[in-house]
Amino acid sequence: MLYIKQKDYFKILQYCIDLLPYEACGLLSGIKNGEEKYIKKIYFMANTDASINHFTMDIKEQFVAVKDMHKNGMQLIGSFHSHPAAAAMLSEEDKRLAYDFNVNYMVLSLMDIKHPVLKAFNIDKWKNVTEETICYIYGKL
Repeated sequence: MLYIKQKDYFKILQYCIDLLPYEACGLLSGIKNGEEKYIKKIYFMANTDASINHFTMDIKEQFVAVKDMHKNGMQLIGSFHSHPAAAAMLSEEDKRLAYDFNVNYMVLSLMDIKHPVLKAFNIDKWKNVTEETICYIYGKL
């Protein structure tokens, strides 16, 4: 199960809306306790592609984020990106580019802006995809 504070979900949502019509992206850090993962901090990344259907995270920003995670005793929990005009599913390209099979990949669909949909996925080394349950927390994690 993946835990995220509701206020952090809204930060991700606003960031993705602000970058429309382009895809937005970022990293998620926190702690793991067995199968439970707790998102503690969000790192908003520049999409260097500035594209409506593709993203590439700025490598320098990624390095700074991972360094900050380690400094603060956290680890990479996963990443997120938006689909401005597609469903909250991993595309074939998303699966092909997945490199870390120990993290979650989150997709926020904005194709119906009034009803955004956030989903999280696990990808194994054979590129099989399973959906991860997201639990929204209203207080402290």
